Amino acid sequence: MYVTTERLAELTGYTPEAIRNKVKKGIWLKTIHYQKAPDGRLMMNVEMIYKWIEGKN
Repeated sequence: MYVTTERLAELTGYTPEAIRNKVKKGIWLKTIHYQKAPDGRLMMNVEMIYKWIEGKN
């Protein structure tokens, strides 16, 4: 399931800025942890983010 940065912030407790920084620094990877929608908006893969949090990827 993909969610917006703002919704991911609500689900995880990370701020939207922290989420964007993880993307910018390459900590979260395109096609694994997030996708860019056709309109350019970041859409975050909740399942893979939770796996990352758990240290499983």
